[in-house]
Amino acid sequence: MSTTPALLKPDDRADVIPEPRVHARGGWTRVRHVALPFGSLLLFLALWHLLAASGTWSETLVPPPAKVWDAFIEVSGTHGGVRGYNGTTLVEHLGISLRRIALGAGVGITAGVVFGLLMGTVGWLRSLFEPWITFLRTLPPLAYFSLLIIWLGINEEPKITLLAVAAFPPVAVSTTTAVAAVPKSLTEAARALGASRWDVVRDVVVPSALPETLTGIRLAVGVAYSSLVAAELVNGLPGIGGMVKDAANYNNTPVVLVGIIAIGVSGLIIDGLLLRLERTVVPWRGRA
Repeated sequence: MSTTPALLKPDDRADVIPEPRVHARGGWTRVRHVALPFGSLLLFLALWHLLAASGTWSETLVPPPAKVWDAFIEVSGTHGGVRGYNGTTLVEHLGISLRRIALGAGVGITAGVVFGLLMGTVGWLRSLFEPWITFLRTLPPLAYFSLLIIWLGINEEPKITLLAVAAFPPVAVSTTTAVAAVPKSLTEAARALGASRWDVVRDVVVPSALPETLTGIRLAVGVAYSSLVAAELVNGLPGIGGMVKDAANYNNTPVVLVGIIAIGVSGLIIDGLLLRLERTVVPWRGRA
């Protein structure tokens, strides 16, 4: 009998080799996921600096990044006896605006989920309310903000109401669509097992509609955030949107850009947290 060691078959070698390649490919994907956004940021800053240094526009219109950074430092603390912007630091401005968004979007999202469940399960309610929700969804916030000021004054009430009205339609529409799309076989099977109407809604309809509802919540928070400056047009100080508007009145472009960047970065963070929540609550989404 031959003592020559058995050679690996081509198929066997194919089974052994790919594993490190998969790990290497996964590592490169993670590096690329971080490097590409960071590289694009550096490229954007370089182009911004070159554009400002070219002198095509005055610094009032296009301030260099260094000047915007100085404005960020100034509005973030106390310098020369002046505290932040209009006596309030950047973090405080942002915190007040986030509180308004939490209240307004919270009310709008809650109402949207409730209306979505009702319209998705009761046909005549959907026929009754869906045209009105569509009408509301097509209106820009500024179209009814002046009316809210007439009705509610210039304090917090019109701001919170505006954000609630802006956040309501995306959640209501997505929840209604998701509830209506729940397979009939699931609800009929639950009823055949003796489940009541409430049991079917709680144990079948809500879990099935949850992924689309969470997507609607993400959209609603984004819409509310985009309406923030409009909500703080009147008596918006303190508040990040009010700070942007007030600085724009005095052509203080660096502070305007600081406010815009603060809104954008905080919006990215909030959306990332909501996306992580979505992946935690509905981990099966997107998996076959």
